[in-house]
Amino acid sequence: MLQFRFSSVLKELFQSNLKRPLTGITRNKTSLPIHYCSSNASLDVQVSFKLKLLHAGVHRPLLCAAPGTRTYCTKTEGAAIPVTESAIPVTDQEKKDETAKEAAAEKRRKAGILPSLEDLLFYTIAEGQEKIPVHKFLTALKATGLRTGDPRLKECMDTLKVTLKNTSDGVMLDRDLFKKCVQSNIVLLTQAFRKKFVIPDFQSFSSHIDELYESAKNLTEGQVADYIPQLAKFSPDLWAVSLCTVDGQRHTVGDTKVPFCLQSCVKPLKYAIAVHDHGTEYVHRFIGKEPSGLRFNKLFLDEDDKPHNPMVNAGAIVCTSLIKQGASNAEKFDYVMNFLNKMAGNEYVGFSNATFQSERESGDRNFAIGYYLKEKKVRILCSIEVTCESASVMAATLANGGFCPITGERVLSPEAVRDTLSLMHSCGMYDFSGQFAFHVGLPAKSGVAGGILLVVPNVMGIMCWSPPLDKLGNSVRGIQFCTDLVSLFNFHNYDNLRHFAKKHDPRREGGDQRQFTFGPMDYESLQQELALKDSLWKKVVPTDCHEDSSTTVVYRMESVGERN
Repeated sequence: MLQFRFSSVLKELFQSNLKRPLTGITRNKTSLPIHYCSSNASLDVQVSFKLKLLHAGVHRPLLCAAPGTRTYCTKTEGAAIPVTESAIPVTDQEKKDETAKEAAAEKRRKAGILPSLEDLLFYTIAEGQEKIPVHKFLTALKATGLRTGDPRLKECMDTLKVTLKNTSDGVMLDRDLFKKCVQSNIVLLTQAFRKKFVIPDFQSFSSHIDELYESAKNLTEGQVADYIPQLAKFSPDLWAVSLCTVDGQRHTVGDTKVPFCLQSCVKPLKYAIAVHDHGTEYVHRFIGKEPSGLRFNKLFLDEDDKPHNPMVNAGAIVCTSLIKQGASNAEKFDYVMNFLNKMAGNEYVGFSNATFQSERESGDRNFAIGYYLKEKKVRILCSIEVTCESASVMAATLANGGFCPITGERVLSPEAVRDTLSLMHSCGMYDFSGQFAFHVGLPAKSGVAGGILLVVPNVMGIMCWSPPLDKLGNSVRGIQFCTDLVSLFNFHNYDNLRHFAKKHDPRREGGDQRQFTFGPMDYESLQQELALKDSLWKKVVPTDCHEDSSTTVVYRMESVGERN
């Protein structure tokens, strides 16, 4: 079994190999900072270790530091103290030395002295075996949140299919065949298996989502919208939740493949398109930015004779008129559909002609608003069909600053995304917008078909769908799910990420683990201090850094027992 020195060889390997050009993935540059703790100690390890090898690498998690800085542990008089990289000047000679080290490491890797990332990934999944069952690789992949149908993994999956067809044992992969399959997407796969995505412990997070789904499923209140005949045909038992993170991790539960119409959930999307095309200043010459305090379909304008905001019917109609001005309805429709397809990563986006005809026959008030604004026949966009799965990718594109997470394509400008999320936050939930902003604290848009498009900026997009509505026109189960979500996770816009210990933080590895740095004190004093701060965090253990009562010491607190 191949053995190597962990502290030096593997360090060079990851520092050099992870600088390969990124294939098939675009990451948000504003992702959470990564913190490190490096030690001079040597440790013999076997490359057949499980996920621990890839995940640990040379980087050990430390504590929260300022964004954009890396934190290391240096030793002063036998104690470990945190030092930020930004505080250490880097000379030209040091840069040259670093470049030389990287070149030497790459040369050794090519010569076969160092294992490649492909080798390490194989050893991680194989767990000491000489071959990997294909189903084991695919199961491990799914556990990270990635799907085999992810467009970024197309080369890997295509090569895997061809390889299996041309081998005598069509269900097993040896090391060479495995490397051949994964090499085109090795950077994305390495990030996945090293838990470097925005939600590191995705299986644990998904299980929590399933629990929230089941809890909301028991609700029986609400009525399916019947003023549009086609909507009244949906069963009140339908209930689905889909999510997509900014790294393309996916999870779905319930009736997520049933098509339904976006209805008012399309309003923020076409507003985003209008701002993308014309800019904020131009669009808001014709539409306001304030909540109306009135029903969404009122024939009422603000004191400047403009619709109050793009999330009410009058504002949505004006938004539509700004898209491809002068073009025919058919050209506008195709233009918007092209945008929505890109936002959904080319997943299902359709059109329900039955719903369109139903709306046209029952939409007298909207025609009145249209004539009132000297516009007409624009309700066609509300009849655009999606599934929960495709709509969650749309929401994730908004969460990801306009980049579609599963294609890496920029669809919307940062300005369009920012303005859209701002108005969703203040005006997106009909007359419940203030309550929703207070209790949930996230941008969202609801529709009378039962959908709620929810965005957790820089983290994920979620689509909830259940036809029964409350008196304000929002999905009963969807509202409950969103409320429970921010009660369990610190996703509320104003949750403090460092000091809100009574909530899970799925962006941290382990979810329930927190790390703090305390000033000089002995171990007993530290325990007393923690007991005063929060009784939820019971167990205190020192990290790998050396413990010394006369200097700053880093400790890790682990959650035990039931939550308060």
